[in-house]
Amino acid sequence: MSNVILLQSAPPKLVDIQKSVFSREAVEFVAKLHKTFDLKIENLYKNRLEKNVAIQTQNSLDFKKSSERSDSIWKVAPIPYRLQNRHLDLGDVSASNAAHFIAALNSDVQGIQVDFDDGHCPTWKNQLLAYHNINLVVNGKLPGAPLSITTCPVLMLRPRAWNMIDHDILIDGKEAIGPLVDFGILMYHNAKKLHENNSGPYFYLSKVQGSSEANLWNEIFVWSQNELGLPHGSIKACVLIENIISTFELEEILYALKDHSLGLNCGIWDYCASIIAKFGDRKEFILPDRNKYVNMDRHFLNSYMKLVVSTCHARGAPATGGMAAAMLKPGSNGLDKESKIVVSNVLEAKLKEIEIGVDGFMVYDVRLVPYVNELWKKNGTAPNQITRQLDVNITAQDLLTIPQGGVTLQGLKHNVAVSILFIYHWLAGIGHFFYNGNVEDSATAEISRAQIWQWIRFSPPLEDDPQQRVTPRLVEKNATNFASHAHKNLCRSNAERKRLTAAKYMSLELFFTRHPPEFITTYLNDNHKFRTLHNKALLSNL
Repeated sequence: MSNVILLQSAPPKLVDIQKSVFSREAVEFVAKLHKTFDLKIENLYKNRLEKNVAIQTQNSLDFKKSSERSDSIWKVAPIPYRLQNRHLDLGDVSASNAAHFIAALNSDVQGIQVDFDDGHCPTWKNQLLAYHNINLVVNGKLPGAPLSITTCPVLMLRPRAWNMIDHDILIDGKEAIGPLVDFGILMYHNAKKLHENNSGPYFYLSKVQGSSEANLWNEIFVWSQNELGLPHGSIKACVLIENIISTFELEEILYALKDHSLGLNCGIWDYCASIIAKFGDRKEFILPDRNKYVNMDRHFLNSYMKLVVSTCHARGAPATGGMAAAMLKPGSNGLDKESKIVVSNVLEAKLKEIEIGVDGFMVYDVRLVPYVNELWKKNGTAPNQITRQLDVNITAQDLLTIPQGGVTLQGLKHNVAVSILFIYHWLAGIGHFFYNGNVEDSATAEISRAQIWQWIRFSPPLEDDPQQRVTPRLVEKNATNFASHAHKNLCRSNAERKRLTAAKYMSLELFFTRHPPEFITTYLNDNHKFRTLHNKALLSNL
């Protein structure tokens, strides 16, 4: 028996939920999972550090040479019936928010990205509520949700990424690994029921860096299936290609998960942020104003999506596009003039993805669903486009040539605001928020803070005022101005004002740091301020 300590007592009213979620058997399963894979996960962290050093030394990337790549015959295992149509998923759905989760479950979509990553904040309370609500819906007991998991959209469970440590659980004297806790708890409670109902267990895998990490996930899947008595290949997983290294190992990632593969997904903002994380200290990799110059029409991103689609389809796997973050204004049904423009922009962008060959994508706003469904009816009568083969020849240069363009004051202000607001909401235990008509999450916060760090380093002139350059002073001035505005217009209490001030200073720390953390969520999850805010109300179990 492993030595497992839950460091937090249950929040008020959640005592019984904590007991059922972390039952003795579930805890033992999670502990056994950790014990089996602990050494391999430590090696994963070391390999990441080594790869980062190698990239910075060589200043380049190229496609992996492998037997998987040279063998044109192999295909991924057949896709289960319920996953053959992946036209539309709802993204960033944290099951800790029951109202949002229930609205998603009642939507006319194929799947729901049930999120423990980009759109979720892993406080102890949020974790318990999310696990519990998923358990309820799988068993037809979540009030307001469909009574059978077979009539719900498919649950695409997204555990935390490898960078996330679970500071609330000690296993054999070590803090637990966030994704293993999520995966283990979700599998232990729900895998058999989902499998019996041809509804899972299905996953999204975030921030995978290369095929060795995909191979580790595959080993975890095989072990878990054996442990729980599930047939080999029951688990299916879609890997999000959010890291520039993974783009050069697409074939190998698909092969590593061959029996469990549900294809690949494109995540634009994490992907762009990873380019800055790997190459951002070189001037030729300055990413221009993202609102003005960075979208899927740009050659480096268009090449990335075409490569994902062509690789997947050649191997019999689906390829999905990113999430439309645009929101209709509150109370709108999409018919007012302003909302019609939003709908039109979303459909225009998504039609381009369909024309490239994607088999589906995500939206956040449930109100966009009927419009996107109509788009698919007109442009994709088949459940998927896997039979459509793309003849492309994408080079390393295609993927690594950054678009031309400058920096605008508006772009700077936007990135400052998103960075501060993301941290402000995280400190409140909320993983995503709404700003200027879009849903913002850790992916948009990631690119926002990475761009500002990069602009400070190279001090480009502003397009709208070439006499003025991006400087630490200009960034600090804009952060202070935004914080002052938010104090008056957003904060309703002294505690919120304190939190906003903390968010401003934490953002500046990220903007000015010599060696930025690769992931904003690591910085926040490990931060004393965040941990204090969410631990002080709970009793220690030590």
